Amino acid sequence: MAYKTREWRKSMRVTLDYNNMTDKFLGDKGFTARALSAYSARATQAWHYVNDNRGKDELFMGWTELPYNQKEIVADILQTAKTVRSKFQYFVVLGIGGSALGPIMAFNALCHLHYNDLPRSKRKGPKFYVEDNVDPVRMQALLDVIDPKKTCFNVISKSGATSETMAQYLVILDLLTKAGVDVKENVIFTTDAKKGNLKKISDEVGGIKSYILPDGVGGRFSQLSPVGLLPAAVCGIDIKGLLAGAAYMDYLCKNSNMRKNPALMSAVLQVASMENGKNIGVMMPYSDNLKYLADWYCQLWAESLGKNETLDGAPCNIGQTPVKSLGVTDQHSQVQLYTEGPYDKVVTFLSLKKYGCEMPIPHGCENIPDVAFLGGHTMEELIQAENAATAYALTKAGRLNYTLWIPELNAFTLGQLLFLFELQTAYAGAMFNINTFNQPGVEEGKKATFALLGKAGYAEKKKELDSLPEKSNTCIV
Repeated sequence: MAYKTREWRKSMRVTLDYNNMTDKFLGDKGFTARALSAYSARATQAWHYVNDNRGKDELFMGWTELPYNQKEIVADILQTAKTVRSKFQYFVVLGIGGSALGPIMAFNALCHLHYNDLPRSKRKGPKFYVEDNVDPVRMQALLDVIDPKKTCFNVISKSGATSETMAQYLVILDLLTKAGVDVKENVIFTTDAKKGNLKKISDEVGGIKSYILPDGVGGRFSQLSPVGLLPAAVCGIDIKGLLAGAAYMDYLCKNSNMRKNPALMSAVLQVASMENGKNIGVMMPYSDNLKYLADWYCQLWAESLGKNETLDGAPCNIGQTPVKSLGVTDQHSQVQLYTEGPYDKVVTFLSLKKYGCEMPIPHGCENIPDVAFLGGHTMEELIQAENAATAYALTKAGRLNYTLWIPELNAFTLGQLLFLFELQTAYAGAMFNINTFNQPGVEEGKKATFALLGKAGYAEKKKELDSLPEKSNTCIV
């Protein structure tokens, strides 16, 4: 395998270019070397916190070891994926949050952009769908295009109490039962090893094939666990390459010096930006394949850093709003705001040095100079020129931006990106002295939902909801 050679790994290294964050390029809108150096001590302390707590399940740091401790699991997943590809026409993930965003992201990044429309001979696997919502129209639309009897359903929930996922499961269970299909023939669980509702269901049915979401791995850090590896393997993605790329980025980030550690430096850039009023972080990939990496990153960044108290219990209201933007599409919708609007953003470009193919632009319309100049170039040249031009325009306008350069998009480089963002998030959380791995702000909405649907144990919450003031018609226009 190519990623086993040092030369190839080095040629595929993802690099960070933050020149456009500095005063050399932005003048007084950029960071001086002295200003960035002022973060050195905090960054080193954050690095030590993450490094010293690697693998600790009680701190939800188990994700740090996923590139190294899954040899037997990967072998089993590859065998299961082979069976699924030969037996089923459709593969459907039932999940939400990280259980859905990760599989969607990897599928879009590394599979044909019209994968489901390809003939089976070119797909070499089942059609792939991820159901990450409970919109009834969406569920019906799925059922209109699949045959449940010919579908493998991967139900992903650590607790088996995720309302959205379990509602989907109940719909599918009913369909399979009515079709006379033994549920364990068409369902795979990804869940807790010892407890939770999916474990109970599996025991009652008599052993549904199950993969384990490790105790120390939260949903938004789970893509490199069976949560993401099984769907990826079913679609023919090189999951060993994903893990090897993650391990390589981990190696590159072993240095506590922020100027020699790409994830730590990117964390410093974001923290410094936030502390200088940049409360919006734009993720802008110049690749349709990386479009959903921005979605995955938005959950990782928002849920991890959006906190209202520090580990010491002090109020803080920390966080940066992540925004997804696609180059070049959103040059025609958002970049006007980024270049001339408020100075409240920092833009991260994801830029490819080489695309998966070249598309020559033929000569034509020679009597129309505005069109003719394109002839003889390629679409790769055009998108790369537009990427460089957008970075230039932002820099000229004094807007903070930096670039993550990707030699080419493959499983190894995607694995690097995922681990870089996970480390960046962990480092940033440590620099802010917050709990990066919980999400208490999500719980209030869950409790209110349970109360509205009459779940046992939520009577007091239902009373609280019922006691709200009656809405006034004067506030309805």
